[in-house]
Amino acid sequence: MSDTTTRRAAETSGRQQGDHPSGDNRFELVDKQLKRGRYSQDQLIETLHVAQDVFGNLSEDILVYVARALRLPPSMVYGVATFYELFTFDPPGDHSCTVCTGTACFVKGADDIVQGVSEAYDVPAGETAADGSLTLKTARCLGSCGLAPVVVFDGEVLSHQNTESTLELVAAAVGGGS
Repeated sequence: MSDTTTRRAAETSGRQQGDHPSGDNRFELVDKQLKRGRYSQDQLIETLHVAQDVFGNLSEDILVYVARALRLPPSMVYGVATFYELFTFDPPGDHSCTVCTGTACFVKGADDIVQGVSEAYDVPAGETAADGSLTLKTARCLGSCGLAPVVVFDGEVLSHQNTESTLELVAAAVGGGS
């Protein structure tokens, strides 16, 4: 098929060349991963990671899309996605705060940090604030025990945190809290 024929087909379908059939061009990035992995079923976890990176979370539509593309039962894709804690099904907040609660961090006050942020921003650990401004998560261990307690805020690893320093950081990014 020539470029002219391809362009005409795209024009007659009402879509621009390169538009994804779903109408959401972010699926093109998922499609690239699927093609790179040659639609191999053993690429499920990697494909789910890419989809979550692109969309921010894994919705039911995304899980069904991946299941069909890899020719897997949707129940299997859902089972894998729910098994691993790194996958999330709820849209993330504008900002993300993850507090390590591993042994070293716990001993040095990680639970106080979680409680302080939770109370100040009315967001339970593992959830997103009602206004969508902040997602508060805990992690069993971030592997930085010598830096305890550790907080990861918007992807930046912060060492030797305490409740006050974490609340100042969150307030600077999100606002004052409640």
